[in-house]
Amino acid sequence: MPSIRTLKSFLAVARHGSFAAAGKEIGLTAAAVGLQIRSLETDLNQTLFDRSGRAIVLNTAGRGLVDPVKELVARYESLPARQRGEELTGTVVIGALVSALMGSFADGLWALMRKHPGLEVKLFAGLSADFARRVDQGELDAAVITQPPDRLPSNLIWTALYSEPLVLIVPRRPHFAMHANPLEILMQCPFLRFDRQAWTGHLVNEALEQCGATVREGMELNSVEAIVALVRQGFGVSIVPQLANVQWSRDRMLRIVPLPAITVQRHVGLLERKQHSRKRFTDAIKAYFASGNLGRAGAP
Repeated sequence: MPSIRTLKSFLAVARHGSFAAAGKEIGLTAAAVGLQIRSLETDLNQTLFDRSGRAIVLNTAGRGLVDPVKELVARYESLPARQRGEELTGTVVIGALVSALMGSFADGLWALMRKHPGLEVKLFAGLSADFARRVDQGELDAAVITQPPDRLPSNLIWTALYSEPLVLIVPRRPHFAMHANPLEILMQCPFLRFDRQAWTGHLVNEALEQCGATVREGMELNSVEAIVALVRQGFGVSIVPQLANVQWSRDRMLRIVPLPAITVQRHVGLLERKQHSRKRFTDAIKAYFASGNLGRAGAP
């Protein structure tokens, strides 16, 4: 009978298509993973992967096993939680925007981990579009991302957690002349733009359309944190989500300039598959925000 560890190795190889990459994830050598897979194939009396050089690809039999094996592993990992009542235990693998970790989501996550000390969270930082793919493929149990601009695959659901207004931030000590009028600032000062292809970048474009301003293009970056750092140093201005837990009103290097014409908000939420093994965790996260525990969300 295959062990749970062998079944986890099977799922890791299925995700990565490589013994080496799977071993790196689960803490085994590539050779050890290969032995486990061969043992599993012997126990089941069927080949599960097509091997071609270093490439290892699930065949028809292997693909048919993925969902049943996931269910077996999920049931096994849920046993400690059932024995300990309502306490959350085990490992959860989630993705989150770095800016979300500076905002309200961090409050919710740390509160949950304090309440459930047996819970281990593996956290990966990245971009919303990449996380959507990884959740869909089962590499992540869930991810905290910006609201998707397009329709999601039918097996994924996104639940709103909180919202952040988009605001204009400017340096207190700019390396350029800066007009007092907000629209003149946008049109005359170097504009540090969030990556147009990223989901937050779409929202910035929408905000600029609402202003009716044609900006003086400076740099284009895919990180709110990098943009804020450059604005602080006086290299440009930008429109970004107003992050919770970041006290910009007290910042000696930048300030917020009101833009009454902008009504765009960035909605941050939890992306998960409709069926997965960590629903108790994702339900707890959603319950935290539904109860109004938003910490300092939206504080300037």
